[in-house]
Amino acid sequence: MPFAVYLLGLAVFAQSTSEFMLSGLVPDIAADLRVSIADAGYLTSAFAVGMIAGAPLLAILARRWSQRRAVTAFLVVFAATHVLGALTSSYAVLLGARIVAALANAGFWALATTVAVGLVAADAKGRAMSVLMGGVTLACVVGVPGGAVLGQAWGWRSAFWAVAALAVVATLAVVRTIPVSKPDTPATAVRPLLRRPLLLTYATNALVQGATFASFTYLAPLVTEVTGLPGAWVPGSLVLFGAGACAGIVFGGRVADARPRTVLLAGTSALAVGWVVLAVGASSAVVTLVLVFVQGMLAFGLAPALTSRVFYQAPGNALAGGFTTAAFNVGNTLGPALGGLAIEAGFGFRSPVVVSALLMIVSVAQVHAQVRPARREVGA
Repeated sequence: MPFAVYLLGLAVFAQSTSEFMLSGLVPDIAADLRVSIADAGYLTSAFAVGMIAGAPLLAILARRWSQRRAVTAFLVVFAATHVLGALTSSYAVLLGARIVAALANAGFWALATTVAVGLVAADAKGRAMSVLMGGVTLACVVGVPGGAVLGQAWGWRSAFWAVAALAVVATLAVVRTIPVSKPDTPATAVRPLLRRPLLLTYATNALVQGATFASFTYLAPLVTEVTGLPGAWVPGSLVLFGAGACAGIVFGGRVADARPRTVLLAGTSALAVGWVVLAVGASSAVVTLVLVFVQGMLAFGLAPALTSRVFYQAPGNALAGGFTTAAFNVGNTLGPALGGLAIEAGFGFRSPVVVSALLMIVSVAQVHAQVRPARREVGA
C-alpha cells in the first residue's frame, strides 16, 4: 500500500474527529456562546448537511484542478475554519465556519477516495478504502474521546486548535507525497454515475450507515436506561464499538476485493440479524456488550466493500468519490434523525435499535436484488 494512502487516512482522521467530536462539547459550547443546547446541536447538523451537498458539487467544480492542488486547498480551508472557530465568540460565525469546514471536508473526501484508488493496483480498491475508513474508526476510538478530554481540561476551543494542528500536519504531508496529476473528466461524467446499479449501491451505502449511526448516536441511553448499566460503562461501550470497527476495517479491507459479493450478502444479512437480536435482548448486559462489538465490526467491515463497489462499477470516473461521500453522509444524517424521532414519539431508548433493524432489512433486500442477478449473469 503506497505511503500516500496512509497520509490521506491521517487527514481523514483529523476531519472525522471534527465531524463527531461536538457530541462531547455541546454543553460547553452552549454555555460559552450563550445559546441553547439545541442551537449548539445544530453545529453537528450543519456539518452533515454541508457534507451531503458539498461532496458531488465540489468534486465537479474541482475536476479541472490537479488532484494535489485540490486536496491541498481543501485541507488548508478546513484548517483555517477551525482556527476561526477556536477564536470566535459568535455563534453565527462558528455555525458558518462549520458549514465551510463541512464543504471542505466533503471536497477532500470526494477527491481523496479517487486519489487513493488511483494509487493502488486495479484489484486493491477495497484495501485502499479500508485505510481511509480506518481514519474514521480511529476518530471514533481516539479522536472523539480525546476531544472530550481536551474540552474538559482546557475548554472546547482547545479541541478545535488540536484539529487545526492535525490538519496542518496532514496538509504538509500530502503536499510532499501526492503526485501532480489532472483527471481527464469530461463534462458528461456525471451521467454514468446516475445509472440504476450505481443508484442502488448509493442507497445501500446510505441504509447501512443510517442503521449504524441510528444506534451508535443513542448508545449511551441504551446502555444506561435499557441495559441498566452504570454511566461508567458508557465510555467502555463506545470503546468496544470502536474496537470492533477497527477489527472490521482491517478484515473487510482484506476480503472486499477478493470476495465483494460474499461480503455484501453475508455482511448485510448478519448486520440485520444483529440489530434484531439487540433490539430484543438489550436488557441483558452480556447481549448488549457483545453485540456492540460485533455490530461495530460488521458495519465497518462492510464499509470497504460498499465504497469500493462504486469505483469498480464506474472505473476511472473522478467524480465517483463525491457521490459515494454524499451517500455515506445521507446515512449519517438519516439514521440519527429517525432514531431521535422514534424516541420523541415515546417508543423509548430501545427504538433506535429497531430503526437500525428496519433499515438493514431494507438493505438486505436491496443487496440480494443487486448481487444475485449479477452472479447469475457472470456464471452464464
